[in-house]
Amino acid sequence: MENPEIIIKLTPDEALVLSDWLERVQMTDLGRLVDDAVVWAPLHRIAGTLDKSLPGIFAGDYADRLEAARRRLGPAPDDGSGDHEGAGS
Repeated sequence: MENPEIIIKLTPDEALVLSDWLERVQMTDLGRLVDDAVVWAPLHRIAGTLDKSLPGIFAGDYADRLEAARRRLGPAPDDGSGDHEGAGS
């Protein structure tokens, strides 16, 4: 029997950055980015799950937390790569 759910594991930094991105996407014209109406339900479910799992999104220092997470997830300043395509080639 198949597992009826898919579980995706994210680090707290990944969850925070993804939550912020999803919020920004939802505030724009999603129809231009997400042209398949069926995709909306899972996007909203993911965003809602992240919102419930990240109490820090309501903290006064949210912008600082988000920026710190983005820095930790970004490429190291000395790696010289500005482009992730072809990495490992």
